Amino acid sequence: MSEYHSIIADNRSSVKITGVNDIDKFSENMIVLSTIMGELVIKGEDLHVTTLDAQTKDFFMTGTINSLSYGKNSVLDGPFKKIFR
Repeated sequence: MSEYHSIIADNRSSVKITGVNDIDKFSENMIVLSTIMGELVIKGEDLHVTTLDAQTKDFFMTGTINSLSYGKNSVLDGPFKKIFR
């Protein structure tokens, strides 16, 4: 199985993310995920985790999504940072 990471958002009310290793933090306003690309922070309102499948690394959630951003522990902070500016 190859490592693959993608984010699919549907009307800012649901998200499917692949390549998720674990949920680091969770509240109704913020979810912090450990992904194969590093830390991913999801902010919003009334956030609910629907599924995290440890075998396939697929993550599903619902709620009002205001932002998705990679945190300080992202692989994008390494040598590729200048490429993605």
